[in-house]
Amino acid sequence: MTEKEKDIQTDRQQAEDVNQAGAQVETENVNAEEAALDKKQQELNEMRDKYLRLVAEFDNFKKRNAKERIELIQTANKEVILAMLEVLDDADRAAKQLETSQDINTIKDGVTLVFNKLRSTLQAKGLKAMESMHTEFNADLHEAITGIPAPTEELKGKVLDELQKGYYLNDKLIRHARVVVGK
Repeated sequence: MTEKEKDIQTDRQQAEDVNQAGAQVETENVNAEEAALDKKQQELNEMRDKYLRLVAEFDNFKKRNAKERIELIQTANKEVILAMLEVLDDADRAAKQLETSQDINTIKDGVTLVFNKLRSTLQAKGLKAMESMHTEFNADLHEAITGIPAPTEELKGKVLDELQKGYYLNDKLIRHARVVVGK
């Protein structure tokens, strides 16, 4: 073998060694990339699992909250109805007395007692009547049915008559007062 052939063979050997080293480095890089990709995929799967669990937990919370709200509304109505049953019993007793009694004053007293019990029961549940007479007309509280000429200057823009009382329930307006306003 000539010197040139030896150099060529050495160069080929070196090139093969470089190619093998490059392939080995490439294989190591691919393995490292695959390991990193697997790690990222595992992290993604964990995050997806956490997300799905969180969504399911939130959905359960919404359902539970809606169920509790419905139960609360039903229970609140039950308390009011139970309190009103006593007034209904008194009204039934008063109706029986109306049929048999001849004394008008006794009948008046009995009906007045029933009405007073009704008012006190509703007040105990948080109902409060609105005071509107001779107050300034307020569109947030009052519903003007009509306007009439005011008898005096100081009653202009004020409530002159109350056709239907307004009510608050626990300081929240539940019915506007229907009023006549002075012009």
